Amino acid sequence: MRQPGSVKEVVEAGLCIGCGLCEAMAPERWKMAYTPQGRLRPSRIGAGSDAEILQACPGAVARPNSESAPLGDAVWGGYHRMQEAWASDPDTRFRAATGGVLTALAAHLLRSGQARFILHCAADPQAPMRSVWCLSGTPSQLLQRAGSRYGPSDTLAGLQAALDRDEPFAVIAKPCDAGALREVSKSDQRLARNLVGVLVMVCGGASDLGKSQAVLDEYKLSETDVALFRYRGHGNPGPTRIETHDGRAFQKTYGEMWADESGWRIQTRCKICPDALGEAADVAAADIWPDASPDGDDEGFNGVITRTAAGERLFRAACEAGSLTAGADITPRQFDTFQPHQVRKKHALAARLRGMDAAGSPVYRHEGLRLETLDTRDAQEEAGTLQRVRNGRFHEKLP
Repeated sequence: MRQPGSVKEVVEAGLCIGCGLCEAMAPERWKMAYTPQGRLRPSRIGAGSDAEILQACPGAVARPNSESAPLGDAVWGGYHRMQEAWASDPDTRFRAATGGVLTALAAHLLRSGQARFILHCAADPQAPMRSVWCLSGTPSQLLQRAGSRYGPSDTLAGLQAALDRDEPFAVIAKPCDAGALREVSKSDQRLARNLVGVLVMVCGGASDLGKSQAVLDEYKLSETDVALFRYRGHGNPGPTRIETHDGRAFQKTYGEMWADESGWRIQTRCKICPDALGEAADVAAADIWPDASPDGDDEGFNGVITRTAAGERLFRAACEAGSLTAGADITPRQFDTFQPHQVRKKHALAARLRGMDAAGSPVYRHEGLRLETLDTRDAQEEAGTLQRVRNGRFHEKLP
């Protein structure tokens, strides 16, 4: 299969997720910008080679972390533990996403002095429907910015600012972002030296901004009206809540927001994501609703997968310090029932990539993610993807 030869080709083939890595690695050549479709994509501002970026770009390469874990599963990959857990602090558990595990782990790293700051994303103070990367240096700052961000996020655009501090730090991001960080750390000694934790959510896909705009349209609001746009949190899963500058408030339950899958506006790269399960991370946290659907709000529970020895040490230390509370063990087959869409996608990926290749599209390199082992040889998936590529459904333009 042919790999993309430039950032432009990554975008045009529908392989870009808008992570922001190209802006961090080559700010003189690339700047992240929104497309008319509401996606964050690199906009070219200067000339030069993309070779170094393509060594780590999630649209060009996908690999798990390089460690050999003591346990493993064909679908879920290598791991040290799978376990239910939640933030011990009730406020963190309530305000953050699901059970607040990622926020609690990051706060533990700050309190213990292992990290000086956390690179993550948060609501843009000037445009709360959108997300921006940020550096949080205290647990209170981290909690203030906590919560799921379902739209586009270019967290890795902040990587250069993080590296310039030359201090230990952790990252909360998407699984594809974690893969990029691992690849960059192979050649960037500052990152290899200072990155103390990579924390991700098991990801159902990133919608474009059109999904959020549709909610505003429903309430006859403009984006300039919005003072708060909270996708989740304040309960599990918590409502999507919009507040306006003139004091009005609107809410949707999780079911009302996400029940119609045809309206999710998930980006193309997410539909062919080989590692939505966070195999490149130290720790991945997932929703663990039976049959993948919440039955109202609860106190908040995460399914935690520790992927590396560092991730396992962090989990144990956070529990011992009282930052996390651990619940029941989870098996891979239980995770299948919590995240059945991930299982279906993992089995379909090899066929989808063959369809892209047959249509003449470039495909990312993928190693160690068992796509061939899980291949169900689904001719319908392959033919459907081929047709979508030929019909231009994958094609995008640089902003």
